[in-house]
Amino acid sequence: MISNNGGPDIICKKCPENMKGVTEDGWNCISCPGGLTAEGKCHCPTGHVLVERDVNGTLLSQATCKLCDENENSFTVANALGNRCVRCEPTFVNTNRSCVCSEPNILTGGLCFSSTVNFPSRVISSARYGELGMSFTSEWFAKYLQSSAAACWVYANLTSCQALGNMCVMNMNSYDSVTFDACRLFQFIFENTGLRTVHSISFWRRNLPWLFYGDQLGLAPQVLSTIPLPTNFSFKGENQNRKLKFIAASYDVRGNFLKWQTLEGGVLQLCPDTETRLNAAYSFGTTYHQNCEIPISKILTDFPSPIFYDVYLEYTDENQHQYVWAVPVLNLNLQHNKIFVNRDSSPGKWLLTRRIFLVDALSGRENDLGSQPRLTRIATQISLSIYLVPNTKNGNIYPPLITIAYSDIDIKDPNSQSVKVSFSVKYEMNQGEAQVQTDIALGVLGGLAVLSSLLKTAGWKRRIGSPMIDLQTVMKFLVYYAGDLANVFFIITVGTGLYWLIFFKAQKSISVLLPVPAQEERLVTYVGCAFALKALQFLHKLMSQITIDIFFIDWERPKGKVLKAVEGEGGVRSAMVPVSIWRTYFVANEWNEIQTVRKINPLFQILTVLFFLEVVGFKNLALMDSSSSLSRSPTSYIAPYSRILRYAVSTALWLVIGSLQIMFFAVFYERFIEDKIRQFVDLCCMSNISVFLLSHKCFGYYIHGRSVHGHADTNMEEMNMNLKREAENLCSQRGLVPNTDGQTFQIAISSQMRQHYDRIHETLTRKNGPARLLSSSASTFEQSIKAYHTMNKFLGSFIDHVHKEMDYFIKDKLLLERILGIEFMEPMEKSIFYNDEGYSFSSVLYYGNEATLLIFDVLFFCVVDLACQNFVLAAFLTYLQQEIFRFIRNTVGQKNLASKTLVDQRFLI
Repeated sequence: MISNNGGPDIICKKCPENMKGVTEDGWNCISCPGGLTAEGKCHCPTGHVLVERDVNGTLLSQATCKLCDENENSFTVANALGNRCVRCEPTFVNTNRSCVCSEPNILTGGLCFSSTVNFPSRVISSARYGELGMSFTSEWFAKYLQSSAAACWVYANLTSCQALGNMCVMNMNSYDSVTFDACRLFQFIFENTGLRTVHSISFWRRNLPWLFYGDQLGLAPQVLSTIPLPTNFSFKGENQNRKLKFIAASYDVRGNFLKWQTLEGGVLQLCPDTETRLNAAYSFGTTYHQNCEIPISKILTDFPSPIFYDVYLEYTDENQHQYVWAVPVLNLNLQHNKIFVNRDSSPGKWLLTRRIFLVDALSGRENDLGSQPRLTRIATQISLSIYLVPNTKNGNIYPPLITIAYSDIDIKDPNSQSVKVSFSVKYEMNQGEAQVQTDIALGVLGGLAVLSSLLKTAGWKRRIGSPMIDLQTVMKFLVYYAGDLANVFFIITVGTGLYWLIFFKAQKSISVLLPVPAQEERLVTYVGCAFALKALQFLHKLMSQITIDIFFIDWERPKGKVLKAVEGEGGVRSAMVPVSIWRTYFVANEWNEIQTVRKINPLFQILTVLFFLEVVGFKNLALMDSSSSLSRSPTSYIAPYSRILRYAVSTALWLVIGSLQIMFFAVFYERFIEDKIRQFVDLCCMSNISVFLLSHKCFGYYIHGRSVHGHADTNMEEMNMNLKREAENLCSQRGLVPNTDGQTFQIAISSQMRQHYDRIHETLTRKNGPARLLSSSASTFEQSIKAYHTMNKFLGSFIDHVHKEMDYFIKDKLLLERILGIEFMEPMEKSIFYNDEGYSFSSVLYYGNEATLLIFDVLFFCVVDLACQNFVLAAFLTYLQQEIFRFIRNTVGQKNLASKTLVDQRFLI
């Protein structure tokens, strides 16, 4: 080389024939004593050092090769670069007083050992890849396993012992009693060494790394749940402690200690993220989950050599002294005698370990350590589990557990291959006591539900007038029991959800932790059962409401006679003035409109709940962290949602807003704005129309609408005069009984009266009914008209006590009858009219079943949300189902009303 100024232009010239060699620095030509290397430099035999300059630095015309003196008093050999003599490795000198490891001594890993050392010679330099079901010779193990093990065994060399431990960890801490691989060699040294223990820990020997907790059965539960960590955690207060301070001692693959480091900053998290979100993993009480997909090429670039970590938890005791606690590891890839013992569901069979790594791209290299690895092992799942001490009041926990699972990747094309990795932190506590309490509540309330259902069934039997217990009775009991059991499940699930919401979010010293997703399955099952049973009850009520018997009794009487032309006779004759049917149509239409009137506004209910959840931020209370704030910073970590907390927040908001609506409706709206139920009763009275309604065969309701003025089909002047007289108490009262205001009654009719009603009604609904009224024959139409008038006359005369054999009497219900919802007295010879000031006829309408509708809606909303974790979708589907059932109720109820009362369906809106 003639010129080199650091730029792209370099000037060189060919060396002459007598000096073909190029010096090591490349600036001169020199004559070589032997051959040339591929770069054109002088080549010396092994053990020789190339000399190109004298002691003053003057370039020699001819280079020489000097042999390093390997004999005693010198013990030198050429270094790796071949440019100087260095002292040969001490094991050579100590073994045979020379720099040559001759037989019978053993040369391995650049070290020389005496053949008389009591050490296994059948060393297996294989790397195990249990996930792929294969094992092959690793170049790293072939070069350094035996030498590391021998140096650790013979000299107790600290670095060699750490390197041997690392190779055991690279083999997944797998142990086989018949194969002398890395872990078997480590175990051999551990069992046969006379080294003392470290910190009185029997699994930890001086100069040896702490890799195992022993292989005795049942040892893992003792380590994990015997001695609590001597520190307390709290969410609030002056001495709050809500940070898990994990630290790690890190080592390189050759066993050199690197440093102590905190785990914050994503040391064990392969997925990239902001430091704030990465560090949120170690905030106590915050359930953490992170996952991503990483290209293999990036992993090979970022982790050319594995780093090993011994993890500890740093804590402060009551005296403010700082200590560290070793964190055990559950390696799911560990094999003990070829069995994956750590995948067993029983902790008594687990084998806990200590040291972990994230990526091993070294042991999977064959033949050449500089080549691309054939296989790579990656920690794809790392989970940190925190267990709360049972019945603790001060936030005591057991030692944390790191569960790690590795995936073995067969490297083919690193640029196109990728791997999914995850890191999570979960908190657990013993849910046995909570489950016992839930079972007790379920048993007690379930028993009460049985009694309630039996009472309802008995009341139903009495109301249908049937003393026989048949299949229909059993089915009815099951339907009633389904509704009551749905309420039991709903009460238990809401109570459980609110318990976890209040006690977890509001606690100061930690005493409870949220159930993990697997422990939530029981509550989710209860919610599903509550929804299914409540849906059955709702459909049963819907079916009952749209199949009731109803008739409008018109009390209006003709006002004299008129002359009327008689068709076909060519003359006229006097006839009664016809009574207008429009009043009946109007009342029937009003009844049709109030069928789906509710005490709450369903659309307002859904929008308000959605507003508080999504806009105000109540949904943030369902996050699995300790914060009770309704807002979260966009840059902070957002914990996953708890299904129990989502259910608790949703039901609490739904019930509170629904209850407030009902209170507003009852206290203000019905009093000062509009009360459609009472207005309907007033309309009946003003229209001179009574409503006779049978919800059961022998039970129903009666709305007395007989006008106190005698007529309702009148002009405006007379109508105003009637209203004025009534306001000034110048006429009798509206009640069925003279001098009373009672217009609504519960009625229990006798079987004789029911039979007579059925005979007339059979004629009324025979063949066609109102839907085919226009296409019916004249005789059928006239027959239906006659049946209508017959029914109207019969029911009117029944109310007027005309039929002594089918008479009735009026009485008040007993308090116990009202509470139990059952009538003690049977209507044998006479029917019974019970005074009803509560307008209980609304029980055949939506209005009187608000509790069932409200619970069904909230359960529907919550079931959809639990399934899809989306409040907006749940709200939309809830509103959709409300409208669908409302349409069905109106449409089918309208047809039933038309067929039962002979009111043409075209007049019902």
